[in-house]
Amino acid sequence: MKTKLKHKRGIPFPTHIVFSAVSLMVQIVFFVVMVRGLSEHYLFVNTLSTILAVVTVFYIVNRSGKSSYKILWIIFILAVPIFGVTAYMLLGGGRVFPHVKRKMQKCEEKYIKQLYDDSKVHETLRYSDGLHSRQADYLTLESGYPLYKNSSCEFLAPGEKFLPRFLEELEKAEHYIYIEFFILAEGKMWSAICDILERKISEGVQVKILFDDFGSIKRQNRTFIKRLRKKGIEVAIFNKIRPSLDVFMNNRNHRKIVVIDGKVAITGGLNIADEYINEWERFGYWMDCAVIIKGDAVESFLAMFCSIWEFTTGKEIEMSTLVSREKILEKGFLLPYADGPLDDKNPAEGIYMQIINSAQRYVYITTPYLIIDNSMKECLRLAAKSGIDVKIITPHIPDKWYVHPVTQYNYYDLLEAGVKIYEYTPGFIHSKFFVSDDSVATVGTVNMDYRSFIMHFECGVWMCDNQTVYDIKEHFNSLLLHCEEMTMESLKKASVFTRVKRAILHLFAPFM
Repeated sequence: MKTKLKHKRGIPFPTHIVFSAVSLMVQIVFFVVMVRGLSEHYLFVNTLSTILAVVTVFYIVNRSGKSSYKILWIIFILAVPIFGVTAYMLLGGGRVFPHVKRKMQKCEEKYIKQLYDDSKVHETLRYSDGLHSRQADYLTLESGYPLYKNSSCEFLAPGEKFLPRFLEELEKAEHYIYIEFFILAEGKMWSAICDILERKISEGVQVKILFDDFGSIKRQNRTFIKRLRKKGIEVAIFNKIRPSLDVFMNNRNHRKIVVIDGKVAITGGLNIADEYINEWERFGYWMDCAVIIKGDAVESFLAMFCSIWEFTTGKEIEMSTLVSREKILEKGFLLPYADGPLDDKNPAEGIYMQIINSAQRYVYITTPYLIIDNSMKECLRLAAKSGIDVKIITPHIPDKWYVHPVTQYNYYDLLEAGVKIYEYTPGFIHSKFFVSDDSVATVGTVNMDYRSFIMHFECGVWMCDNQTVYDIKEHFNSLLLHCEEMTMESLKKASVFTRVKRAILHLFAPFM
């Protein structure tokens, strides 16, 4: 694989992030000063903080959630009660304020109710593949999205192979183009997309774009949004960064969705930024993937976009007029799904565990981060100990210095159980997919970490008994040719400092 080195375009540092950071620091300093001022009344403050800590710990113990995540918070709160309780109120559990939760749930329910869930499709899968039909039943129950036949799925990797197909599908748009990404960055990739969008607008095509403020905050010129709106593009910014100690600031929209005329949907790990197509080298060669979906299953991605658009803008989309009724006669089943921090359901993590637990021969996984709790770790270990061929590919060149040591810390227990772990040596692998037994696979935006499983809005598509499953397996095997297998011996060769760093940073895994 040949890495192309390009120069990053100069993007001025956004002033609003500086203002927000300074304002947030002022609020924190004010809080610290207030607490110090109360220190004269030590007995009262100590008693109050102890009561608050005990009540909060009692609440954490009795609420549902991951035990490892709860244990870290309990230790933190008992060590520094005032600050621990405050931090938990802001960051703990991936929770959102009740009024925000109600608003988002109302939007989701409105559009999910418009989806047609054909019970005959579930029955057909149960008859043809009883083992894997349980996964579809689980996903529909947990996420609310139906199972589809009459849908096709095309797997594309890496980003520079995906981009021409993406542009090709945009060129076919006749009515609307809806785009939702975590990162929307100016550069060569965006310029190619924007040229088509401008032309389509002149043809009467409606274009809506939504991106996450945190993900895109350092990647756009200050006039970027104004220029888009001037071209006729409707723009919405999800969860704008504000100078506030707001719990919702920690919940980002990590989804990647494109819907074109109700006929085509796209999702996967790719964002709109030049590193994703290797026009800008950041962490060696960037490996990523996406899927292009056609047919009935597109409707679910349309519902996902409509719900987040109404939540962000307050403007309703008449979804019933945007659905395409074209049938794609292809073998197999597709089930798009979404996940988020609005409840204690975790369909994204759940389907990962279902695939591992149902495997009869193999499970192959790619993930940029391997920051997992004990339940996920035990799933992988039990599968390997049961004779299942479990292989995981992670990056060799990390994008975050503090995350990769935690990923490597988790190698020890997995390798000991027989899980095979490989690092992608050309650079950074950002793909997130599972494939198992030549029968099922899932591709999407969900990392194997606490942020994806608990805090962020995510999406993906589960597939069964179609050609794409084989394509994903073939791609995984091709990646192995560019990987270094990790062993216990290689881990033990690390310096004492490195091993200590891994152990210490692992304590903060639930924050990653």
